[in-house]
Amino acid sequence: MTINEKQDEIIEEFDLFDDQLDKTQYIIDLGKKLPPMPEKYVTDENRIMGCQSKVWLGAEPKDDAIHFYGDAEPTAQISKGLISLLIRVLQDQKPEDIANADLYFIDRVGMGSLVTSRRAGGLAAMVQRMKEHGRQHA
Repeated sequence: MTINEKQDEIIEEFDLFDDQLDKTQYIIDLGKKLPPMPEKYVTDENRIMGCQSKVWLGAEPKDDAIHFYGDAEPTAQISKGLISLLIRVLQDQKPEDIANADLYFIDRVGMGSLVTSRRAGGLAAMVQRMKEHGRQHA
């Protein structure tokens, strides 16, 4: 599945919700389904600065693509949900596609109205870090 196909799928899922609280709960639920992150990636080097909470992102090249791992501290349910959405969209994609991705789903699902300004900064930092991984491996 391409990055845009994954984004379109997420947009359709969020269109099922009329209420912002339902969308927020969905983000939290997605975070709970995020596969466990290998302990070797929970390092200061992999911590995403700019996030309100502690969030980690690990990445490794795999078959001409990048495989991501993410996690957040237990009290950061929304942040964990946000990183899980980004991983879902960019997981196992080609580095150059990740580096050049237009992540339009963020605006289309109304993410700006779902997160605080501090979380929006963290979300931007997550996107930037993932794109950096794409550029490094391209």
